[in-house]
Amino acid sequence: MFDNLSDRLRLVFNKLSGKGKLTEEDVDIALREVRQALLEADVNYKVTKEFMARVRERAIGAEVLQSLTPAQQVIKIVNEELIHLLGDGEAKLQFANTPPTVIMMVGLQGSGKTTTTAKLALLLRKQGHRPLLVAADTYRPAAVDQLETLGKQLGIPVYSEGTKANPVDIAAHALKRAHEVAHTVVILDTAGRLHINEEMMGELSRMKERISPNEILLVADAMTGQDAVRAAGEFNQKLGLTGLILTKLDGDARGGAALSIRSVTGVPVKYVGVGEKADALETFHPDRLASRILGMGDMLTLIEKAQVEFDEKRAKEMEKKVRSATFNLEDFLEQLQQVKKMGPLDQILEMIPGLGSAMRAQKATVSDNELKRIEAIIRSMTPLERTSPDIIKGSRRRRIADGSGTSVQDVNMLLNQFKQMQNLMRKMSRGRIPKNIAGMMNPF
Repeated sequence: MFDNLSDRLRLVFNKLSGKGKLTEEDVDIALREVRQALLEADVNYKVTKEFMARVRERAIGAEVLQSLTPAQQVIKIVNEELIHLLGDGEAKLQFANTPPTVIMMVGLQGSGKTTTTAKLALLLRKQGHRPLLVAADTYRPAAVDQLETLGKQLGIPVYSEGTKANPVDIAAHALKRAHEVAHTVVILDTAGRLHINEEMMGELSRMKERISPNEILLVADAMTGQDAVRAAGEFNQKLGLTGLILTKLDGDARGGAALSIRSVTGVPVKYVGVGEKADALETFHPDRLASRILGMGDMLTLIEKAQVEFDEKRAKEMEKKVRSATFNLEDFLEQLQQVKKMGPLDQILEMIPGLGSAMRAQKATVSDNELKRIEAIIRSMTPLERTSPDIIKGSRRRRIADGSGTSVQDVNMLLNQFKQMQNLMRKMSRGRIPKNIAGMMNPF
């Protein structure tokens, strides 16, 4: 979502870096370009104006103009102000002193509210809670069925009274049920509308009054830009929101809503949706998003994703194989499976500092389809071929290509690349690390 903004900012900062000492005029020219980039990314005009005023006030001071590294100081200031704009620190859910904690999910139709409700339940269950989903959207066709289906897929219970009952009564009955069976969290999927109206807000207000929720979270579609910001403001005025969940942050919109919504509404973003999978809901960290926007990557999130799939015993076995240069295509296939579990490949690469922006600058792409092609080729090999790829000659290569739906050239490319990797492992196992690899390992 922030690729264009990131690339624009990278160009601005590269120009600054090439100047050495900076004058006030240099800073002003750069900040005008930053301002234009933010507006073109659909950031709210007032938010942009206030943001740039804060940045300029700091950027033309002695902290920058008298610094030995002025461009880096400007980047540091922009990063800190971006973090402040996004909300400073992580905004955590407020849990009830005595369970269950009650969470009302609200939002317009099409924002992904029902799906996000199920995703939040899954996330909280992983954290040790016992969630109960509540189908309180009795207006949208198939909303109840959708939540029940999601609950069944995830193994999370759903409380439902069908589509004829009063939603406020459903919420109250669900809360009573949660007390009876010791659920620690109750998450209500409430009705959305195509637009905000008095009927909708009246029902939500009555529900709030009856069940006294600990959290009222608005699910907003980041792809709708400033419409999401306006909707958040109206919901907050009527209901008093405690937090926001921005969905479709992995989309290709300009991203202005994500940068504007907290500043305009005063309501913190607590979670972001970054994909369609059930586990594609993440806690929102302002500092990490700011870092990604500025092309600095997000290693903390990458490490967290890796740790979820991390098998310490198996990792040590793999390390031993690498050190002894016995790592084979069977092992390689296993590693591909672990990478795929971490999420879309383009999102993973964006988390590595500098890599995402560098690939965009060179118009290089690495897609999940390429991983699938590699996986298909390896799966078309026999167990012996995977452990001893040197035996794969002409006829075997043609058979593998036919079996995987690829070409002999694709098979040749994979085998050649794997052979180069094995040679590198052998050199490293003997302590002979090539200079270019050593440079990558110790860039400073």
